[in-house]
Amino acid sequence: MKTIADLVISGGTLVFPDSEVNASIAVKDGKIIAVGMADVMPKAEETLDASGMHVLPGAIDAHVHFREPGYTHKEDWGSGTAAAAMGGVTTVFEMPNVNPPTGTAETLRQKHNLAAEKAHVDFGIYGLLSEQNLDDLPDLIAGGIIGFKCFMGNTFGDLPAPSTGAMLEGFEYVAQHGYRVALHAETASIMARRQIQLEEAGRTDTLAHLAARPAVVAIEAVSRAAVLSEWTGARIHILHISSEDELRPLREAKARGVDVSGETCPHYLLLDTDDYDRCEGVIRVNPPVREPHHKSSLWSALADGTIDMIATDHAPHVPDEKQRDSIWTCDCGFPGVETQMPLMLNEVAAGRISIRDYVKWTAYNPANRWGLFPRKGVLQPGTEADIVIVDLNREEVLDDGELHSRAKITPWHGRPVKGVPVHTLVRGRFVMRDRILNEDARGWGQSVHEIQQMPPPAPKHTEETIEAQTKIGMSECMIQSPRF
Repeated sequence: MKTIADLVISGGTLVFPDSEVNASIAVKDGKIIAVGMADVMPKAEETLDASGMHVLPGAIDAHVHFREPGYTHKEDWGSGTAAAAMGGVTTVFEMPNVNPPTGTAETLRQKHNLAAEKAHVDFGIYGLLSEQNLDDLPDLIAGGIIGFKCFMGNTFGDLPAPSTGAMLEGFEYVAQHGYRVALHAETASIMARRQIQLEEAGRTDTLAHLAARPAVVAIEAVSRAAVLSEWTGARIHILHISSEDELRPLREAKARGVDVSGETCPHYLLLDTDDYDRCEGVIRVNPPVREPHHKSSLWSALADGTIDMIATDHAPHVPDEKQRDSIWTCDCGFPGVETQMPLMLNEVAAGRISIRDYVKWTAYNPANRWGLFPRKGVLQPGTEADIVIVDLNREEVLDDGELHSRAKITPWHGRPVKGVPVHTLVRGRFVMRDRILNEDARGWGQSVHEIQQMPPPAPKHTEETIEAQTKIGMSECMIQSPRF
């Protein structure tokens, strides 16, 4: 008996990291079962004509904040993943700076339950790595995480940055298990000291935020994290790269063989200090949007592989939290998971990048770096049918009021774009069709930790870890202390 597919998508151009092919694609039971010419496709329960459009693997956004639990007036798992579905993002990795933070087995279990109930797209959850929860790392791994997040610098939620000693100890443990540690790589002590002095000097303007966080904070933090990674064998990921200056320690670390990946975001590629007056407090984000010359260096770093991927740092806040008189009281961040794909496809239309580049940076590379390839990140038989069909000729104007996020305020309002996602499928199911959200897909999303397969751990200097050294001390005490 011949196989009957659930869906055949025909007439479109399939996009891979190194090629584009006019072909059809067949889906059954949530997976791609065939890729090829239309006349060899199996019969199907449903067909979709994608003529004139491009068929992409769904974007994997390795950096989102959905604010639940604790700050659901800003966002929750339902609204955040609805925005993802509308933006062609089929998998998200969510951050731990919620209330309470995702730093224990219980808080992780709570977040898994919330996500499973509400998510429209697949998800991974970061566990916190901090000074206070090193003893919780084993339980977080057992509870199902995509990786760890370490805040080297302050951001929303005001989680204290760990000491370098605590980071080393955390890296020593994580290295033994092969997970990747995502790093907010800014040096907390520099920023805190500068902000106090700027506030005392009466600086409340938008550029004061940039003055508090010069690029040296990223240079120092990336360099320090790379040294700890090199010493321990822990895999690391540098989040939201904003400056050309931090590219040097990143390149040097990669050249030394450090297992480090990096991301940048649309706002660092497309905005600069010339946008501060227009955007006012809306543009406040950590790290800050920087001077114009950084943008070309970030684009070049994507092209040469120094930066591996594009993420969004989707960080929603409601409008009144972004529109205050002092820049210091404007919450940091803005939504991005729904606008990333149109913004980047517009760069495809402008000829800055190719559609193949885009697929490499938003699907193929994230899937590889985070152990999800080949289950996700590419269009081939056997992979999960996370598919986005985009119209590269469709023109729209980004409108904050139409966003599916609860935080309807961004620096992108009124920006024209050419190229938008038209249909989004997660494991073969339409979560967005014809630019309309499928409300029935709420709760369809699944955690990806069960399919994650990182390379075998490669810890280094294991005999010098604090765990190994304290065990030596304990053994000696037992030998030297006779029992009576």
